Amino acid sequence: MSPPGATHGETMDKQQTAPALELMVHGVGGATPQDVLDDPRTVLVTGDATAGIHRRADDEDAEERPEDYRDGPIREAYCWSGLTSGNGARALWLVLLPFMIANLAYWMRPAAPLRHPAQRLYSAIARLLALSLTVLLTAAVCELALDLVAWQCAGSAACAEGSSWLSFMAVSGEGWWSVPGRRLALAALLPLLVTLLLWWLSHRTWSAYESASPPPRRPGTVHTEPGEEPPPLSLPGFWYGRRLVSRLRAAHTTAGLLTIATALSLATRHYDAEAGGARAVIGQLLLVLCAGLWCAAVLAVVRRGRTEREADEHLDPAVTRLLPCSALALLALIVAHAAWDRPGWESAGALPGTGVFSSLALLQGALLTALAVTALVLNRAARPADRSAMGGLGGVGVALIGCGIGQVLTGGLAQRISEWLATGSTVGDSELIAGPPVVLVWQAAVIPLVLLSAVVFLLVSAVRVMRLRKRLTPGIVDGYPGETTELPTRSGQIAGTISRAGLTDSTPVLIGAITVLSLVLGAGAVAGALISGESPGQAAVGAPAPLPALGALAEGVGSWLMGALVILLVAMGRQAYRDPGARRTVGILWDVGTFWPRGAHPFAPPCYAERAVPDLSWRIGTWTELTGGRLVLSGHSQGSVLAAAAVWQLDPATRSRVALLTHGSPLERLYGRWFPQSFGPTALHALHREVEGWRNLWRLTDPIGGPVKVYADGPRVETESPPTTYTGEVDRGPLKDPLTYGRTLRHPLPSPILGHADYHADPAFDEERDRLLASVARPHEHVGEPGPKSPATDGGPGDARTADAGGPAGAGGPVKGGGTAKSGDGGTATAVDTDRIPGQGRAGRSSE
Repeated sequence: MSPPGATHGETMDKQQTAPALELMVHGVGGATPQDVLDDPRTVLVTGDATAGIHRRADDEDAEERPEDYRDGPIREAYCWSGLTSGNGARALWLVLLPFMIANLAYWMRPAAPLRHPAQRLYSAIARLLALSLTVLLTAAVCELALDLVAWQCAGSAACAEGSSWLSFMAVSGEGWWSVPGRRLALAALLPLLVTLLLWWLSHRTWSAYESASPPPRRPGTVHTEPGEEPPPLSLPGFWYGRRLVSRLRAAHTTAGLLTIATALSLATRHYDAEAGGARAVIGQLLLVLCAGLWCAAVLAVVRRGRTEREADEHLDPAVTRLLPCSALALLALIVAHAAWDRPGWESAGALPGTGVFSSLALLQGALLTALAVTALVLNRAARPADRSAMGGLGGVGVALIGCGIGQVLTGGLAQRISEWLATGSTVGDSELIAGPPVVLVWQAAVIPLVLLSAVVFLLVSAVRVMRLRKRLTPGIVDGYPGETTELPTRSGQIAGTISRAGLTDSTPVLIGAITVLSLVLGAGAVAGALISGESPGQAAVGAPAPLPALGALAEGVGSWLMGALVILLVAMGRQAYRDPGARRTVGILWDVGTFWPRGAHPFAPPCYAERAVPDLSWRIGTWTELTGGRLVLSGHSQGSVLAAAAVWQLDPATRSRVALLTHGSPLERLYGRWFPQSFGPTALHALHREVEGWRNLWRLTDPIGGPVKVYADGPRVETESPPTTYTGEVDRGPLKDPLTYGRTLRHPLPSPILGHADYHADPAFDEERDRLLASVARPHEHVGEPGPKSPATDGGPGDARTADAGGPAGAGGPVKGGGTAKSGDGGTATAVDTDRIPGQGRAGRSSE
């Protein structure tokens, strides 16, 4: 398409002389424009301080001097680190960790057809699990404020004497606030403020992220094979979840308000039922209204899902405004009802209704079971090549971890506050207050066993790494032709890096083990609390000798660990607020966890990709239209995921001018296994068909990136014993790392082991970028919707796509026991012996 006002002749002249552009997207942890462009003098071309396009100062007017860029492309950098680690307030997102994990579980479904009936069921169950976490958080704050402080401590003269700040509501003071109902009404302000704060944060980020504008032209039709569906990320409305997040925010806010209202109603119900009269009738009526609003909130969560085939800008005012306002009005009535005078009403023991924590645990267990059954059904319906990690149960395992963290945070806060108010109250040794609910103490007691299993796993992994390092070390030097002297220390360093990088592929085993153990121990904790009604140490009294001691030990250590986790999160948030370096570390967690839209939990940290993907799509679309030039989109690490998502959102004419270069990419190794619906083999092969060229660089020393495993004959099912040579259509690697083994004339000092960093330092980077630019047709040569490509049309000239068919072992070098093959950088090396490289086989990262 020509720029507005341009004549056909001017357009053709511009196309003939149009420059090429390399648009670079950095990875996790953030990077400055100066670092990405390798130049201290940069300028902001478009965007803002949060996320923007930068160039070298010398390239600011590059389009006006195309003759100066005949030998190489203009280089631009899209820097988006401010979206996840910008200002200090983002460090407070640490407290939203369970919500983020619940949102991840929503997207980790198996790659069954989008119209499969179980898809809607999986979405509904995942959203209900997310709603239960909101209720759990609000109930936790109610436990602190209403039960431990207002009901128990203020209702105990001895406890209130040790807390002067409670004197105005202490039962011994006989003041206006000393009545139990009024103490509860006043304490309800704290959970109310927390709920309103979550609503405000969600609304604020919703306005900045979910409300981004779609690209200038809607994405084009994706070419699919018979029986395939368009990849979800290619749908026009995928990154524009404005309507759903608005509905979910209203429903979760309503649930938070109703949790407070329900706690107050249950507290007064027993007294009113015995006293009778108008108070009892009004209380019952308020409970009925509360139940009705609960049903409305649940219906709002499950009734409507995401609308991805169109960018849905419509809102639902009946839900988004009426529902939370009704809940707030009902809460005000219940607060007034609770503050009503009740002669002779005294607070003793625990607040009525604290059994909700056991009920919530049982409810979450039932939802997790239903989610597991649904995931298995979806996994059976998926293509064999698209089967996901943990047999399709990856999302269930992650959801269980999210629920577990939520329970730990709840128990940790409750036990620390209880011990602060009255020492020994968590284990029933205090005469001042009853302490937190018993189920929270039981849940704390199982934490040491879960952590012990994780420690055992780490020890086994360490032994595995040492053994693998020992096996790999002798063959490292063979990967460097011309090296005649083996350096044992150097070989050991390289082999150790490779061995540790392979641990990433053991993640499904770790998560699977923690999932099973947490499920069994969690169920046992709830059962123990319900059956005994006592803490583990007290329940074990009278049992054989070791059990009481072990119960008391687990109880004490678990309580300490619960509190330590809460303190650790607070300390990390405080440090991240003050220190940009620590804030960047927190940002790395969110780089991975908040890539996905808020499809399940509206209070999760916002999805930065809903800003980043439209940014990239707009820049690519407008630059190619204005200049008629060719573009290579270069993405490193998480930046490669953003780059792939942006390519899917381009229209066909723009897409025909764009090539993709990924390096250190987790597209297959992490995203393809854990998110097969969006990044499984079928989706990645569809992406390969849509771009004019795609090359992926990877190293064995990289713990994050790996091959994308795209083949000319379509997706393949991984086997236990993949071939020792790699014939992929996209991948080039494994690249040598380090580039040189010993000291040479050109490299008198030892070359560093780069691992996941600095792929541009490898000569293969410039080679592949130039070949990709050569493979992209100029607009006057080829404009229109691209069709399916043959293998020969997508890798640039010569044998660029198969130059590394054998692939060296080690750090781009050999491992003893293989045959000879052509190395990825032109040298001769021994082919990969898959029995001796970490992570090979079904769960491995090797080429097939």
